[in-house]
Amino acid sequence: MKCPFCSHSENKVIDSRLSREGNSIRRRRECLACTRRFTTYEYVEDVIPVVIKKDGRREAFDRLKILGGLKKACEKRPISMDDIEAVVDRIEKFRQETQLKEIPSTAIGEKVMEELHNLDGVAYVRFASVYRQFKDLNDFMEELKDVLNTKTGKKERRP
Repeated sequence: MKCPFCSHSENKVIDSRLSREGNSIRRRRECLACTRRFTTYEYVEDVIPVVIKKDGRREAFDRLKILGGLKKACEKRPISMDDIEAVVDRIEKFRQETQLKEIPSTAIGEKVMEELHNLDGVAYVRFASVYRQFKDLNDFMEELKDVLNTKTGKKERRP
């Protein structure tokens, strides 16, 4: 870290503390050459991965897009916005934990499905019908059977 006054590269940290928001560290430093003090802030660098869509397009990860899809799936269901936000938080945490520069949309979609399956069966089937692009009623019925089997203790999941 160069001193902003004399450009000397050596300094010492006098004080460190978390910022008010808790998302950065504030450090008071003293230049070893000119003895002037200055403040620096350290932030965690959040690398936003690119999502690879099914058709090969690439776009930035968008939390709001996931939130919108979840809201549609959970519409008119007894699910609070806090629960929906918590699902989005867990999906975003999953995205961060993968530490990949590119992540397939299918990985995110499957994580959303898993979260909805645990949250609400109806919302799960609504999302699944769009995400898996059911072709006919048989596809829909197979998914319903899987949900019902899981609820009754039979762990039959389709690939």
